[in-house]
Amino acid sequence: MIALLLSSFLTFVQYNCENLFDCVDDTLKQDEEFLPESPRRWTYTKYWRKIKNVAQCISSCGYEDMRSPDLITLCEVENDSVVDDLVNRSQLRAMNYGYIVTNSPDLRGIDVALIYNRYAFKPLHSYPLSVPYDDPVHPLRYVLYVSGEVISGDTLHIFVVHAPSRSGGAKASSPRREAMSKRILQSVDSIRSLSPDAKIILSGDFNDKSTDKSITVIEGKEFTDVANSAVGRSDGRLQSEVKGSYKYQGEWGSIDHILISQSLMPYVSDCYINSQEWLLEKDKKYGGVKPRRTFNGYRFRKDGYSDHLPIVLRLKF
Repeated sequence: MIALLLSSFLTFVQYNCENLFDCVDDTLKQDEEFLPESPRRWTYTKYWRKIKNVAQCISSCGYEDMRSPDLITLCEVENDSVVDDLVNRSQLRAMNYGYIVTNSPDLRGIDVALIYNRYAFKPLHSYPLSVPYDDPVHPLRYVLYVSGEVISGDTLHIFVVHAPSRSGGAKASSPRREAMSKRILQSVDSIRSLSPDAKIILSGDFNDKSTDKSITVIEGKEFTDVANSAVGRSDGRLQSEVKGSYKYQGEWGSIDHILISQSLMPYVSDCYINSQEWLLEKDKKYGGVKPRRTFNGYRFRKDGYSDHLPIVLRLKF
């Protein structure tokens, strides 16, 4: 066990787990879609099945070295209670995970979280970054910033991102995502003013492709999108058919990204999409396969996971 903990590899995962909501009505949020009396009939039976499936998916991201990943950036969680259930009341409970969650002004109550292995990562500072944007109809979610020390003694600066959706059209909604990228880069500049070679990771669901402005502006500040060319892998075998973490109208793409500073590039060992066969299903409309999501319309699927696949980054210190 000690040998595993002292492994020089650090496994980092980005995962949009798709609507991890509890069954309790938050009167300050628009969470009615995920309540027992809603059309989805979101009951505790379904909730705990969802927790079980998300935990299974996360565990499988560390499959090759027989341990769960060290750091997980998680998108689409409703609050800290669902993350606590995931970390302490599922198969992950043996991993001694800690977690940090935002509490943002998102209308539905969607937040982001960082889950970390206490043996591999020691948080030093954390706080939410609010994104100034004058639009009360679309309040932007907070970005989570966490700095911490890994077992090698290096300090990592991690930003967890869930950018605004493309609701209303990609072009019309683009300024909201660009505003988020601008705010993140302001914080990055502050970090680099004190530590020019800081090791920084920007991870999350950016709701944009690598060619879109919200991503290219970040890459222009000496970041590399290591997930851009990642393809699927299942139990160590490449699955070149899976060319991204998300599939929309038959086309694979990555709106999930892991962007790392140039100072971290020498430490990159591998980056791939975790595409275990049980995370996929046949794409009857467009052919091939697609992520096995939790709902098919309003029909709950107990063997469903998410409409996204997790991205796995391996760093060797």
